[in-house]
Amino acid sequence: MSVVEDRVLTQDVFEELARSAIRAEEALRLEFVNGKLGVKAVPDGDHGRIIAWLTQICMQADPSRWLFGEQGLRVESYRKGNARPDASLAPLDAFVGQGEWANPDDVLMVVEVTSYDEDTDRRDRVEKPRAYAETGIPVYLLIDRDTCEVKVHSQPDGVRYEQVVTVPYGKTVTLPDPVGIELDTEPLKSWVR
Repeated sequence: MSVVEDRVLTQDVFEELARSAIRAEEALRLEFVNGKLGVKAVPDGDHGRIIAWLTQICMQADPSRWLFGEQGLRVESYRKGNARPDASLAPLDAFVGQGEWANPDDVLMVVEVTSYDEDTDRRDRVEKPRAYAETGIPVYLLIDRDTCEVKVHSQPDGVRYEQVVTVPYGKTVTLPDPVGIELDTEPLKSWVR
């Protein structure tokens, strides 16, 4: 990316790059987590189906909340980073008037569905849980298509999530308060390679 060769990557420079990527012909999804520029893979059809399945469940549980796809969030302590989770559960009006990179204070849960790329381990299993916990987002749901497991991270202490519950696809898992949903993961078996 020659755009940043002679410039320090600051929050403002990142946001300019992210706007440029949206206008680019190629689909790029940029994030700035833990002081590092990252590029997320564009979702495949199974990825999209998983988000649609989870959206239906969340709507049935509480129609006053929505599972917002790809809403940019300011994350990490002192808002030093930007992440674009696959989905964020929040009240319907949580992001009204906030623009591309929203304040995460009203977010109840963020969701990531692993992609089949080389950065998944570092990004979805290490950096994002830490950034979301530092931000204080109550629940981080990782749907891991590599391991065929669901990981529910909860009880953020400002550094990490104190509780992580891992279940294989096919089991039921509780998304704790403030989400409060029992999630039967059986359908996920249909959406892995």
